[in-house]
Amino acid sequence: MMDAPSRNQSHPPCPPWVVQNGWSSDAPAGPLCNPLSDLQQLSLGCEPSQNLSYNHLQASGVYSKSDVAAFSTRSNSHPSMQYVCKVDQSIPDGLSPTIQERNKPPCSLPYNEAAQPMQHYSPPNAYQAVDPSSYSQHTYRSLLNQPPAQHPLPVSFSCVEPQLNHNQHLASDGGNSGSFVGFNDMLTSPSAPIQQQPLWSFAAFSKGSINDFVPTASPLDHNLTPQSPNSESRYGLNPELLPSVVKVMAEDRAEWDGKVFISEHFSRLPPLATTSCVIEDRGNVSPLAIRSITYCVPCDGQTALLSRLPLGALVTPFFNQNECLPIPLCEHTDCVVGCRWCGASMCPAMGWQDCGQRFYCPFCGKLNEVPWQQYQPTKGAKGVRVDKDKRPELSMGSYETLNSEKGEAAALLLAIDVSASALRGGHLEFVAQQIHTLLTSLVRGGVCREAGDSSSDLRVGLMTYDSRIHLYDLSPDLSRPHMLVIAETEDMQLPVREGLLVSLKDCIESIDSVLQLIPQFGAECSDSSGLSIELPVKAGLAVLQGLKCPGKLLIFHTAALIETGHTNSSSGFFGTNKPKSIFQPSEKAISLAKECIIQGCGVHMFVLSQQDVGGAWPGHIPFLTGGALHTYSYLQGELDRERFSTDLKRIVETETAYKAELRIFVSKDLRVSGCYGLFVPGSNPGHIAMATLNCRTTLAVELTHSKALDETRGAAVQVVLSYTSQTGERRTRVQTLTLRCSRHLQDTFRNYQAETLLTFYCKKMYCAVLERPLQELRKELQTDVTEALASYRKHCCSSSVSAGQLVLPQFLRALPVYVNGLRKSEVLLPGLRSSVHQRLQQRCRVLGLDTRSTVRHFYPLLLPLLPSVDSSSPPDPEGALRCTSSNLDSSGLYLVHAPFTVLLWVGTQVPAGTLVELFNASCFSSLPSGETNLPALENCLSIRVRSLISSLNSDVPYARKLVVVKQGDTCEEALQRHLVEDKSPNGGASYADFLYHLHVNSVRLLL
Repeated sequence: MMDAPSRNQSHPPCPPWVVQNGWSSDAPAGPLCNPLSDLQQLSLGCEPSQNLSYNHLQASGVYSKSDVAAFSTRSNSHPSMQYVCKVDQSIPDGLSPTIQERNKPPCSLPYNEAAQPMQHYSPPNAYQAVDPSSYSQHTYRSLLNQPPAQHPLPVSFSCVEPQLNHNQHLASDGGNSGSFVGFNDMLTSPSAPIQQQPLWSFAAFSKGSINDFVPTASPLDHNLTPQSPNSESRYGLNPELLPSVVKVMAEDRAEWDGKVFISEHFSRLPPLATTSCVIEDRGNVSPLAIRSITYCVPCDGQTALLSRLPLGALVTPFFNQNECLPIPLCEHTDCVVGCRWCGASMCPAMGWQDCGQRFYCPFCGKLNEVPWQQYQPTKGAKGVRVDKDKRPELSMGSYETLNSEKGEAAALLLAIDVSASALRGGHLEFVAQQIHTLLTSLVRGGVCREAGDSSSDLRVGLMTYDSRIHLYDLSPDLSRPHMLVIAETEDMQLPVREGLLVSLKDCIESIDSVLQLIPQFGAECSDSSGLSIELPVKAGLAVLQGLKCPGKLLIFHTAALIETGHTNSSSGFFGTNKPKSIFQPSEKAISLAKECIIQGCGVHMFVLSQQDVGGAWPGHIPFLTGGALHTYSYLQGELDRERFSTDLKRIVETETAYKAELRIFVSKDLRVSGCYGLFVPGSNPGHIAMATLNCRTTLAVELTHSKALDETRGAAVQVVLSYTSQTGERRTRVQTLTLRCSRHLQDTFRNYQAETLLTFYCKKMYCAVLERPLQELRKELQTDVTEALASYRKHCCSSSVSAGQLVLPQFLRALPVYVNGLRKSEVLLPGLRSSVHQRLQQRCRVLGLDTRSTVRHFYPLLLPLLPSVDSSSPPDPEGALRCTSSNLDSSGLYLVHAPFTVLLWVGTQVPAGTLVELFNASCFSSLPSGETNLPALENCLSIRVRSLISSLNSDVPYARKLVVVKQGDTCEEALQRHLVEDKSPNGGASYADFLYHLHVNSVRLLL
């Protein structure tokens, strides 16, 4: 395996050579866990005459059954288990020179001059080389996942002389959709014409020491900072020559700079999610709402199986409209009726027939009669209705309808813990003050009202609790609020309903009087045994149910938490078969979350104290209802208080959809086979109910072929979101995406994007971590990507390539580094200092992110700060560096930006004047490290850096604390976790080593 399990992960016993970083600590630079463990020798070069024979599929798109069998593990729930196969036959001690020559898959990946030559060892008999032809397909592929040999395998290096051959094109699909590693990575933009690019070619095969592996046309910069041990490749690869995420993003930004992406019927591949671009809806939904995993769907299931990549889409149904044109709103009764057979809404994908009297539904394949009241004739050969431009449902990929029914407006309910622990903490006064400040600003600013609509006033309720529930009657007719105590919390009954939720402008004074008294409460009940997580949720839900309205429930909790009820039996995070009560939500919590979903109650919990290790985790109900969990340490520090104020304001002011119902329709020859995200799953993956929904909530939808698609009709995906707005209006948002279909596997690969695949894999794997062993999930990720690269190499490369040439699709160049970052994340590969609560928190937070934030989480921005001091603009986020320690100069300042973290790394050689300007510190030794706030100093550097951090903080879902990391300090491990191209502290492999394994294993599949 590539990664080493940590101590708090129950894996089978590791071989003695495995240490925390995943590799041997005392062996030489040779690969101990060699991916070619069954081969006698490994060569990093190849003879010019050595060519592997691949069966390329021609443009006819007809695939044989053997081709499908070679990569058809998608239908198995545990694909990686197909490789486990025992070889009972005897293995010959020697092979003919021809067979030995064929079993040397060379690698022409860029070589690092600093690497030391590897020594030779004798392999055990069980792993001696054999003729691949003597194995069956699955028997030979099973060698990929066999346990490593106890002794390193012999490795012989071939003397190669890399040269640039400008007379050869890239060995790609002929459309500049493939790229190689081993040349100066100067790839063109997606729309640029095909250009000749440098390709490695090898001189005569010779024996001896390794020559310098440097391209002549693009020499390496020898002034680069020497690589740290974490960034070095144990196989001698130069990480600087590997595909770069930063470069891919820069190329996409340059491609779409100043342009408008027109989303029309069967539109082309959109800009990356990290690229800001103006999007115009001309009949296809914006990629901000629905982003297909591939924009060219295979026509049949066999082609999809051969790609070894998933089919589906990322759905952000309530996406932020500020980034595009407003979605048109029309009355439901004025819209053309949709399909009466399957329930799909009217959209541009419907096909009109018989001069507009009927339309064909692509989601069920049936014809529908048009009511005479809504009939309009068609024109032209394509049969377009004459009123198309006047009706959003006929011309727009996204539109909303306003239903006639009117419900109750959403409410805001505040629940404050007044137990003995909370009163002793000393923070209730600050909490009460912040709540009052926020509510006062809502009244003065008019945020809680729509102009000219007094019925839209925000209704607010207040309650306190210890082991009992204290409700407050806030009716404006009363001279002062009345407290109503509920001692029987098992079968909760509301004593009154009137006055529990009152318009904010009418009850602001009553709420203020209660908030002033809360810090003076006396502890009436002991909380030594803790409080139930469900208690405040049940009370708030009872209030909303009694008044029949949706809303947000904000819980401010301090006491120790206990969880009641029986828990599910599952394998848990650590891969054992024992029940893990901490990891799985209890049946009672799931039942309560379902009640919140029916009522439209989104729970947001603020835990104001540091919970004991091993206690119940309170985040299950908040995250399953569209809310979140925020943790603080008694709000004693200034940083925690600022973060609390920002989180509280953001939650209250965020636009939210309540009582959301999501229905997903796909073409009649496709079906929804899975849906992954933060919600309570039901029996139908295409029908999802959620309590609340915000603009960042993103779901991953997986599709599967049921029959072959019609290439002329294409494929269609429609997402229908029915929700209640803040004012109580019931609305329906219809979003439709149409995609091209092709019988050629080459077209499918050309329309994948690495960022989209990363987000899909992340949501799918993070939803499976509670049920399946982590080692199995990491292996499945690596196997899927390996087989996808092998399939692309075999079926989509039009020119002959050597076995040592790394072949990647044009838009999947960044996929290996993304997948490696996902595999070694704290959720899938826990470190020694990772607590269960931290991993559960990170898992749920990441599951709720959209595509752009997910990419930033697994590949943060690394921004140099000092080069921009003399410029007139702040540091540019587009000038990011690769996330590797080799880019950190000891004389520089670097900012690391991720959705949940912002770090400022300070080198030991930073000029003293810079430290004074930014930190007001005289020298490096006096500079404090850890969580801090930059002082507000009146100089260019301080102003620009603080402006940059403020701008980055406005684009993340949670408030963050700035962490200053000094070079060589003990807290530098926090930075190492974000340098995803290096070896990670929890044992994850470096990007260069992981890419080497992917390449070699993909070549092995084709032998």
